[in-house]
Amino acid sequence: MPILLPDDLMVSVSGFRGRVGGALTPELVAGLAACYGAFLREEGDEGPVVVGRDSRTSGPMLMRAAVAGLLSVGCRVVELGVVPTPTLMLAVREGDAAGGLGVTASHNPAEWNALKFAVRGGTFLPPARMRRFQARVREREPGRALWHAIPRVERDGGAVERHIEGILNLSLLDTRQILSEGMHVALDCGNGAGGVIMPELLSRLGCEVSAIGTEANGRFHRNPEPVAASLAALGELVRESGARIGLAVDPDVDRLSLVDDEGRALGEDLTLALAADVVLSRRPGSVVTNLSTSRVVDDVAESHGCPAIRAPVGEINVVERMIAEDAVVGGEGNGGVILPELHHTRDAPVGAALLLQFLADEPGVPLSVRVGRLPAYRIVKEKVSFPRELLADAFEALGRVLPGGVREESDGLRIEWRSRRCWLHVRPSGTEPVVRLIAEAGGAAEAQSLADRARAVLAGVAGG
Repeated sequence: MPILLPDDLMVSVSGFRGRVGGALTPELVAGLAACYGAFLREEGDEGPVVVGRDSRTSGPMLMRAAVAGLLSVGCRVVELGVVPTPTLMLAVREGDAAGGLGVTASHNPAEWNALKFAVRGGTFLPPARMRRFQARVREREPGRALWHAIPRVERDGGAVERHIEGILNLSLLDTRQILSEGMHVALDCGNGAGGVIMPELLSRLGCEVSAIGTEANGRFHRNPEPVAASLAALGELVRESGARIGLAVDPDVDRLSLVDDEGRALGEDLTLALAADVVLSRRPGSVVTNLSTSRVVDDVAESHGCPAIRAPVGEINVVERMIAEDAVVGGEGNGGVILPELHHTRDAPVGAALLLQFLADEPGVPLSVRVGRLPAYRIVKEKVSFPRELLADAFEALGRVLPGGVREESDGLRIEWRSRRCWLHVRPSGTEPVVRLIAEAGGAAEAQSLADRARAVLAGVAGG
């Protein structure tokens, strides 16, 4: 029989997410993994499937279920254990694997977990293939391997070290210059998988590290999403230790958030802008980001005479546009940095190395001063419960209430008022059962007003 997906399972281009013990069970994970192994073979992708997980307490249980599902259809499995998602993706690419499975719910709370699906080459399952895979899951049971055709599980304990070496060998980094700075860095891994890579990488780059949350035990000491409001402890650590910068990552280490030398949380949107400044100063070209990312990325690109291009939200959407544009750097305003020189994956360790290079490029100049030179924007990000079946009505109402802007409807509704240098983006989340409101303007009051007016429109539509 085909798999019956629970109604409260989040299914999107980002994978399958649910609460452990609710929508997400070992039986479901095993079934999805078996379907994925069969799907890869049916589409002509032979070879091993690489499996890794973040530090969540449900991870060992669900990773074993995923491995069992893959073995049940005769797939060879290479098991990495607890690793960052970008480490997994790099292992898929370097090993010429048929694909990969990441057992991680990224920034979701601890009671969530998920499956992320990688394809040969080390990118996520593209939207068209994801639709085919979802159809396959719903339509038929995979064929199972006979007892004598079940492979042994291989284990790869060197993926993190190879990831670190790949970063240290990037041509865009002047590692001697970074090492000579001997920077003091404050680090918050949030008890996620960052603990297995970030301290070692920073140490290899000559940093003195003051750290919290490096034990990868899944008992998150803060909100796992590294938004500014979650980084009070890191800000205090920066002030107490005298660090030049504070770095925070999410549980699967594909997002990087910053705290400046004064202990002020900068949020996630500046991460890509500062990383792009380093890249574009050495290798001019296109920057690709998503529709919810701050205008500051456009400003940085323009300062180097380079174009900034927008894609729908979702890592694979940005990656596909980056490949099409031959972009030199890209990412998302959630702290995700993608550097094609290493791979087409959001990679917080890569982002951290680029931020150290950013500081080393102007020795002795504090991060707060460097950031102060950039155009100042205020961005508001909110989540609203709203019936998705009414979104079309909501978008029509928003256009009436907030006229005069340039509309973009490839991913929800984005309205930009270019002369006022402000914009609003309303879209259904692909990772949580909410609608996201993102508004940006030159001042906090204007940004909040845009978000408030949008929320009021949604409430009016929902209320009939």
